[in-house]
Amino acid sequence: MSGTLLVVAGAAFSAGRLLLTRRPDDGPHAGLWELPGGKVEPGETPEEALGREWKEELGVDLVVADLEPWAFASGAPHGRHVTLLVFRVPSMRGEPAPIGVAEVRWARPDEALSLPLLPADRPLVERLVRREGCLCLPAPEEAGG
Repeated sequence: MSGTLLVVAGAAFSAGRLLLTRRPDDGPHAGLWELPGGKVEPGETPEEALGREWKEELGVDLVVADLEPWAFASGAPHGRHVTLLVFRVPSMRGEPAPIGVAEVRWARPDEALSLPLLPADRPLVERLVRREGCLCLPAPEEAGG
């Protein structure tokens, strides 16, 4: 494989808890927790990809125009270069359900850090709960969702 793989993830909060999903037990990085998202397909913007991924994996609708760029990570942990773009998700329509993932959890900050996280997501989750603080961002319902 060559080139850079562009991946998106969303950071959503509710009542001071961060939304995390667990990968299926039969795929890559089986059973690890992550910020929900996925690959950007050809012809998609990162925001469109995040909206599609959350619909497919969680059954919720995002307002693409409301997504806020928050952070990125870049590296080649397994030989192929990956750029991960993280967006803050201020609102969503629907309640996240485990449609394309093994499990969905609204995790307290201490709980989020104790879960077995995807290596690329760990520093981002640490930043969210330690530096930014889950409590400093409004819950989706407070942001008009």
